[in-house]
Amino acid sequence: MTRFMTLDFADGDRPALLAGVAERARGPYGYVVTPNVDHVIKLMDGRVPADVYRGAALHICDSRILAHLARLRGRRLSVYPGSDLTADLLASEVGADLTWAVFGPDLEAFHTLQARFPRRRFVFLEAPMLTPGTPAWLAAVDAAAKAEWDVLLACVSFPKQEMFAHALRIAGRERGVTLCVGASVDFLTGRQHRAPAIFQRLSLEWLHRLASQPRRMFRRYVIEGPAIFGWFLKTEVLKG
Repeated sequence: MTRFMTLDFADGDRPALLAGVAERARGPYGYVVTPNVDHVIKLMDGRVPADVYRGAALHICDSRILAHLARLRGRRLSVYPGSDLTADLLASEVGADLTWAVFGPDLEAFHTLQARFPRRRFVFLEAPMLTPGTPAWLAAVDAAAKAEWDVLLACVSFPKQEMFAHALRIAGRERGVTLCVGASVDFLTGRQHRAPAIFQRLSLEWLHRLASQPRRMFRRYVIEGPAIFGWFLKTEVLKG
């Protein structure tokens, strides 16, 4: 583990991280979060409950910006975006015998995912517009806790998906792993498109998303995003 900005990030190359997730799918229940800049800012300023985010079994870095900042402090973060993790696990032999539940995407996206990975077993879980704590939320948690799956893809946006994953533990889910992976199914089904490889290599995937969805992403990347530098100074440079 690598400690950075109050989080313990998982170490290892992609095959090792992939194997670790597959192993957790066969063991006691846990969930995986994929911290990016937006997640860390909202964790630091209290908009995300600390016990929900820090209670994850694995924190796998989803941000090259965080990795660059960690390097300034002499630490290395293994970057493995949640969308890559999801795609690799579905395609890998280590995930060949797993049953996958999909929570968030609609039925059309679910069937498209099935068609793309015909050799994988999928379970569809209803995900209506949910507000944590409401009867609909509690019913969805109960249904997911009782369903048969090894891996649950929680794709209902941050931080709702992390809260849902945490709620499954409280509800008594005994085994399997929840991956909190946002738009991963949208990327796999073609509803959204990843930034070109050159943007990813240059750590500019955020810029591609901003240009592609300016109304949705402007506040996140332009107004709120720069706060990460202040939190970096506070938690890593000026601490104690």
